[in-house]
Amino acid sequence: MAEDFQMPTGELMKGKKGVVMGVANHQSIAWGIACQLAAQGAEMAFLHLPGMERRVQPLAESIGVKHLSPADVTDDASMEAAFAAVEQAFGAIDFFVHAVAFANKDELKGSFVENTTREGFLRAMDISAFSFVDCARRSARLMPNGGSLVCLTYLGSERVIPNYNTMGVAKAALEAATRYVARDLGPKGIRANAISAGAMRTLSLAGISGGRGMIAQGRAFSALKEDTSMEGVAGAALWLVSDLGRSTTGEVVHVDAGFHIMGLPDEAEA
Repeated sequence: MAEDFQMPTGELMKGKKGVVMGVANHQSIAWGIACQLAAQGAEMAFLHLPGMERRVQPLAESIGVKHLSPADVTDDASMEAAFAAVEQAFGAIDFFVHAVAFANKDELKGSFVENTTREGFLRAMDISAFSFVDCARRSARLMPNGGSLVCLTYLGSERVIPNYNTMGVAKAALEAATRYVARDLGPKGIRANAISAGAMRTLSLAGISGGRGMIAQGRAFSALKEDTSMEGVAGAALWLVSDLGRSTTGEVVHVDAGFHIMGLPDEAEA
């Protein structure tokens, strides 16, 4: 488990099996969530970007994850193979965590209107939004007893955030998709929710122009006057994928130290 955060242990997820998609390194939110689920007894498989196995495997082994498969969310054959591997490993699953997003770096700075290309826009939508729909459809086939789907979003879906641009629009589509997925899969006992995490030190943030400054601003403007913690985000995911999350579906849960509720900073800090 990564040294910079510690997760409470227990048996809340004992006997539960599922998938975490998008672990990239020890700072990724997907990794923090995986650590929390493992600490609570969950058995997991990791779906990772093709070519990332050497980076992801040591992390997986450190928390007892034995099943890893490459998954290119833009390629149907790759996704078929990835989910076939999950089915072979587990048969049925109880949860799926989706932590995959992408937008061209050149389109994450300056003017949204001037810098957004058709190709870049469609690619961001495909990877960041449609992939969750695709994963939900495939996961549902492996959830005969119901289950839980969780994806990751950010406040840039609701409000204009400098340089977030195409990704903000893609995240808005992801949140809308989450509600439609929740409606369609609800009768099967499958819940779908999104976690809107505050700015954190991840590879994704590093790809946004001025991204590091978002952390300091988030802390200064937040209600709690503190950074968004990995423990908090992972704890929200645990709640949503565990039986504690029953009756909660179609929601966007903000875990950002109260940043999203603020209108203007305090006068002393303006």
